[in-house]
Amino acid sequence: MLSILIAEPQDADLLAEIQKRTFDEDARRFQNKEEDGPPGYSSSSWQSEMMEKGLYYKLIADGHIIGGMIVFPSPDGQEYHLGRIFIDPLHQNRGFGQDVFHFLFSTFPNAHKWTLDTPSWAVRNHYFYKKLGFVQTAEVQIEESGITLIQYERTAQHSD
Repeated sequence: MLSILIAEPQDADLLAEIQKRTFDEDARRFQNKEEDGPPGYSSSSWQSEMMEKGLYYKLIADGHIIGGMIVFPSPDGQEYHLGRIFIDPLHQNRGFGQDVFHFLFSTFPNAHKWTLDTPSWAVRNHYFYKKLGFVQTAEVQIEESGITLIQYERTAQHSD
């Protein structure tokens, strides 16, 4: 069973380790790179900073942190952006991702729109987000990295 709680500053080191392991595994599997991830993915101080800027949740299974996610609500509480989600590779393909989104949709029932983005090469993510009712809205080329991000949104009209 998955528990989802607000992350605390003392969780930052472990969340950085898990995030690095998760994104580096994807880099090896899908990009033929030893390591690669989004900005701050391996930094404890970045994790702490995000705990102050957004709603940073830790994902707990069997008494251990297995991942996390960061949600950024709009000031009016109508729109939410999922800035990042990660689950340790050892705990993937067990339905935890679906549990996370069920938690999000039920915790923020007044959300009119959810947005998120993911790299173009992250094929599993695209399939998963579409299965959850997200629709691709744009492709954005990140100049510094050369990565193309695919942006998605899911509106309140989508039934769960």
